[in-house]
Amino acid sequence: MTLRRLLLLAGILLILFLGMYSWNQRTRVLDDLAAKLGLEITGAVLTPVRSAQDAAENMWDRYFDLVGVREENEALKQKVDELEARLLANGEDLAELKRLRALVQLPVDQTWRPLGARVLSGRMGPNAVLDSITISRGYSTGGRPGTPLVTHLGLVGRVLKASAHSSIVLLLTDPSSRIAVFSQESRAPGILMGMGTGQKLEVNFVQRDAKVKPGEIIITSGLDGKYPKGIPVARVLRVAPSDYTQFMAIKAEPLVDLQHLEEVLLLESTGAPRPLEPSEAPKEFVGPPAPKSATP
Repeated sequence: MTLRRLLLLAGILLILFLGMYSWNQRTRVLDDLAAKLGLEITGAVLTPVRSAQDAAENMWDRYFDLVGVREENEALKQKVDELEARLLANGEDLAELKRLRALVQLPVDQTWRPLGARVLSGRMGPNAVLDSITISRGYSTGGRPGTPLVTHLGLVGRVLKASAHSSIVLLLTDPSSRIAVFSQESRAPGILMGMGTGQKLEVNFVQRDAKVKPGEIIITSGLDGKYPKGIPVARVLRVAPSDYTQFMAIKAEPLVDLQHLEEVLLLESTGAPRPLEPSEAPKEFVGPPAPKSATP
């Protein structure tokens, strides 16, 4: 392209520019068009940027909300756990209160003083060969050797060995246990013998003519001087004549669940005389009137 043509083109463009400038000065059309176009371009650019900013802010706010909700959930969960633990503890306290109330209501006469004790463990140490438990009373707190133990259901056993504040109790199921008993209804005397853990008890030396029946309750007779009279001990399961002796063969089961003991009562002897039963009370002497004394 020659210089002449370039100059001609530049002149034409200058004339057009000056013409459009003059026309725009009078009409403002180009300024309005440029402003609108600029606004559209600016809006098109800023709208996604603003949307991204709003999304980021919303996400940040939701994150903090979620963090707050999570912390609140953790606090509520911890509170629920604490309430559940408290509820379980209250339930255990209520169960213990029911057991202790039943123990307190056990009727005993003035010759025996009831003392509550907790079961600390089952068979352990050198006494593991015995059917025994360890309790929280010793010879200084009422748990002297020979002291009977009961629950509200019946007899448990007696203290075998004692330290100052704990003792070993020989359960009535131990093979060395011997208890003088009566059948509650037929009043047949006998000796209750333990046969070991998980084994049925035996009632020996019961006469063949005794009217003992299955389901009858066996109670202490007190004739051996070891236990108070009238404490329930066991329930008769089977009764049959013995094949080897002149006595009856009687099987029984303990009334107390000896494998799940938690609290027991010790019956400490007070040394007071035993009250006489109505059948033992001395009868009034009936006879002729005493002679009158002679008057001088």
